[in-house]
Amino acid sequence: MVASRDPVMLTELLAEDATFHSPVLFAPQRGRDTTALYLVGAMHVLANDSFHYVREVAGDRDAVLEFVAEVDDIHINGVDMIAWDHNDQITDFKVMLRPLRAIQLVQQKMADLLQAMEKDESIDELA
Repeated sequence: MVASRDPVMLTELLAEDATFHSPVLFAPQRGRDTTALYLVGAMHVLANDSFHYVREVAGDRDAVLEFVAEVDDIHINGVDMIAWDHNDQITDFKVMLRPLRAIQLVQQKMADLLQAMEKDESIDELA
């Protein structure tokens, strides 16, 4: 899904009551549409040619995926913590990032992207 940058595929993977935990927002973001919005935004900010997963720890209903990427000459190291239900739909998605410069960069780029999306673009147009 990351490679294809397909928001339709993402939406189908998310449970209706999915929750997204941002590395920069205190409050969890709830609901399929909101979770999809943040994840599509993150794909646009992070999923460039340098993005790749370096480690995976998986259980029956959850996984932790470590990734690395470089954006604007800043090395980003992060972790996606994902839980899914018996229908194989994602119920919880938490992103953690390091170092601090990476968090600050991603926060600014996500804010700019979400603001642009709010003004005049849909998720589908950004894919």
